[in-house]
Amino acid sequence: MWQQDSYGASSSNGQPAYYTPQGAGVEPLQFYGGAVGGDPSAYGYPGSRPSLDGNMAPQGSMAHSVSGAFGGSIQSQGGWWTAFGTGGLEGEPPLLQELGINFSHIHAKTWMVLNPLRQVDSGIMDDGDLAGPIIFFFCFGVSLLFSGKPNFGYIYGVGLFGCLSIYALLNLMSGRGIDAYRTASVLGYCLLPMVGVSAINIVVNLEATLGYLVTILSILWCTYAASGIFVAVLHMTEQRLLVAYPVGLLYGCFALLTVFSGKTGVPPVK
Repeated sequence: MWQQDSYGASSSNGQPAYYTPQGAGVEPLQFYGGAVGGDPSAYGYPGSRPSLDGNMAPQGSMAHSVSGAFGGSIQSQGGWWTAFGTGGLEGEPPLLQELGINFSHIHAKTWMVLNPLRQVDSGIMDDGDLAGPIIFFFCFGVSLLFSGKPNFGYIYGVGLFGCLSIYALLNLMSGRGIDAYRTASVLGYCLLPMVGVSAINIVVNLEATLGYLVTILSILWCTYAASGIFVAVLHMTEQRLLVAYPVGLLYGCFALLTVFSGKTGVPPVK
């Protein structure tokens, strides 16, 4: 009786009047299904669309539409090594090529330095990469480190100053001109004989007559190879000696870092 007094009405089972069972004249809410004519778009919602159940496209149709939109087919996933390949759309260059690392070019330029008597192609430095020079400079520094001469700072300083100096001299002497990128590439590749001398210095002390002869031979080798490439690229055949002189001075500095340790032998003052 108190429920009737409090709410004003009561059902036969003791439930209040505001609770009306389903089917007692009140139509339930229609959320998605059961629309007018079975079409959810009749609700007027801007994002309404038919149900995905039973309307999924075949598995290959989505990949076909995506590949057609971007002009290539997406390859299947593979191992971790696929990151260094094409791996994406058709026609996409490999990752190493995008980074400017071409092992075939490095191999060709390395053999050109090892055989300086061969005729140099004038277009050999059209692809002036720095991947090979960086590898050679790193090997040169590591060889000096193993021989007890940690001269990484001197290598970077002499290399940077030498590249800028040779770049300025070549552009003053030649009307064609050359950029600093290709200048550093030529000088770095032609450092390879000096890398061999630094590797020999790990097991053999070069501060002797035989070591001096081997070092002088490596300087001449580096100078002859670098001047030949510069002359062929810039068409300066009659000025090869003028080009070889500053280049030889640069490789002479690297030779000094290779042969001499910089220790005077004077005992420290206590």
